[in-house]
Amino acid sequence: MRYIFTLLLFCASASLLAQDTYLQCGKLVDTKNGKILTEKTVVISGNKIFKIQDGYVDGKKGDTTIDLKNKTVMPGLIDMHIHIESETNPKAYLKRYTDNEADLAFDAVGYAEKTLMAGFTTVRDLGGSGVNISLKKAIAQGKIVGPRVFTAGKILSTTGGHGDPTNGGKRSLIGDPGPKDGVVNSVEDARKAVRQRYKNGADLIKITATGGVLSVAKSGSNPQFTVEEIKAICETAKDYGFHVAAHAHGDEGMQRAILGGVKTIEHGTLMSEKTMDLMKQHDAYLVPTITAGKEVTDKAKIDGYYPAIIVPKALNIGPKIQNTFKKAYDRGVGIAFGTDAGVFKHGQNGKEFGYMVEAGMPAIAAIQSATITNAKILEMQEKLGQVSPGFIADIVAVNDNPTQKIDTMENIVFVMKEGKIYKQ
Repeated sequence: MRYIFTLLLFCASASLLAQDTYLQCGKLVDTKNGKILTEKTVVISGNKIFKIQDGYVDGKKGDTTIDLKNKTVMPGLIDMHIHIESETNPKAYLKRYTDNEADLAFDAVGYAEKTLMAGFTTVRDLGGSGVNISLKKAIAQGKIVGPRVFTAGKILSTTGGHGDPTNGGKRSLIGDPGPKDGVVNSVEDARKAVRQRYKNGADLIKITATGGVLSVAKSGSNPQFTVEEIKAICETAKDYGFHVAAHAHGDEGMQRAILGGVKTIEHGTLMSEKTMDLMKQHDAYLVPTITAGKEVTDKAKIDGYYPAIIVPKALNIGPKIQNTFKKAYDRGVGIAFGTDAGVFKHGQNGKEFGYMVEAGMPAIAAIQSATITNAKILEMQEKLGQVSPGFIADIVAVNDNPTQKIDTMENIVFVMKEGKIYKQ
């Protein structure tokens, strides 16, 4: 009898402690069906969405009711291409030699919070020093505020390639970096480098399939891996539950990456129609990063902002990204929202929506690319990307209807991540 009484008392106490949150939503974006619903109440229990009710419903005694009747509510946004450790500045290349990992970490804490406050509750971090892995863990453990992070750790490159960490360095400091440092020059190196990323705690693999704009190297578009090397990377990645993202500006490098098995092509600047069709055939997605293209173009016009070798690449590649995105979207290539934040200021990720719409993508489709599409690529489609019962309570809100005023996506006024309110 005493046991039963104690159990009943415990249940009653737990019931009193359990508080739900009621979000009264004037407009609610149904990302699954591509519709804007009106006058709905989303009930949050713990870190999950419990139910959605018609009309405006008040919570019970002890619950929290939040008035978002004049807002448009949607799932937490997902950015598939950021660099959470760094941010553009004219001293960035010098800082590689002066900053310690602790310096990077302190900066990254601020970047992570800015990203979450901009409405991006989940991000895919595509390369840094390795601090990104520790940052991911710190956020997950509640030590610091930031988005849910899926990170590539250190990216994989070839010797002298876009991701070689010693490009531009003094010869006595360069050495001969190998797979542990993310430098790959054979099939054997490729497999070892993927396994090293797994050991380090990464969630996915990022390769630099072509030259890049911001590396201290001459070419911004030449192919930099063989098909065999890329296949070895992708096959090994699959063994460890990873997908592979490929930085690529040049067309030949993109084709090798797609044939090798990558899931996403980042930037895709000089993509041909043949490559677009190849992407559709292999179910690969384009992550356009239009904002970054515009940013590097602008910064290249500032004397001394970038090293001289970078300027012609930035002026050539940057202005072409938006038009390539338009062609790829019109041809039916899958689009995954991603910005390359870090190349521009963190927290400005929402600008990408405006550039996508400007290029001809409907606003609702752009929002879907940043929610259900990205959740699918991350294999989180049953947990993220929708405001639906059973999904994780990642929810954001804006002042206006984005299908009528897309720049409202640059001003997120409400942020909830896993049922906890971070911005209101």
